Amino acid sequence: MPERPFYQPGASSVEGLPMALQMFHNHPLVMLKPHWHAQVEVNFIVRGHVHYRMAEHEISLSAGEMCLFWGGLPHQMDDLSDDAIYTGAHLPLVHFFRLHLPIDVRHRLMTGATLVTSATDEADYHNFERWNRYFRSGDPATTEHAVNELLLRLERIRFEPYRLVPESAADAEAGGPFDQQWLRNVGRMCDFIAENFLYDIDCVDIAAAADIHPKYAMNIFKKSTGMTLNEYMNLLRLSYAQALLMHEDANVLRVAMDSGFGSLSAFNKSFRKLAGMSPSDFRRGSVR
Repeated sequence: MPERPFYQPGASSVEGLPMALQMFHNHPLVMLKPHWHAQVEVNFIVRGHVHYRMAEHEISLSAGEMCLFWGGLPHQMDDLSDDAIYTGAHLPLVHFFRLHLPIDVRHRLMTGATLVTSATDEADYHNFERWNRYFRSGDPATTEHAVNELLLRLERIRFEPYRLVPESAADAEAGGPFDQQWLRNVGRMCDFIAENFLYDIDCVDIAAAADIHPKYAMNIFKKSTGMTLNEYMNLLRLSYAQALLMHEDANVLRVAMDSGFGSLSAFNKSFRKLAGMSPSDFRRGSVR
């Protein structure tokens, strides 16, 4: 019996492009270990069934179900049916914050919950396929149309039945009120960080890009995302580093430097905190 194929991050995959919006429509592959990336992930199951291990919970989805979750926490598709097909997108935060979702839903997603809905219909099967085709057309206007339609579809979730897994989060703080200027500022900060995370930048640089005070910048970013600015920058760097570590000739020190960490010790500490293992152990368990 042939060995089941498995997913392995690469330089051109979602981990290696943490600031990119991507769409997909394919047969999923089993993941041998959890991975993470700096986008919100949308999965719509076209056929078969899949099983996920999230940071704090597990979830199974069947054809016709859709889920939304924050990819910045380690997650793993560890089982699926042989006929499984799924489609969806990886949304950078700047696109995620364009969504008019309930405040509590946005906060729960950013702190580890998974949104699941079965309120889908035949149109979703056709639309996700078309959006993926439009996205890959190479025409900027067609791509933008696909993204805008996808975001509108996701906003429709709030009008129909959905559930959050786990069902409650007693220790989660409310995200607080969000006005449009607040969200625009967060979007501008996300754009600047995405373009410069491999360089030596700090909260002063990020706040200046949004033309706001550093303390205000740190406050609204934390309330919007559940992360500090430094935690978000480190996540982008770790996502990028994760992909670099998959190369057979990867050198951990070189990866630390190339992914924006100022020292090997800082890289090791951040990587171990997120992945639960050292970069060297991660590399040894991934490269074949």
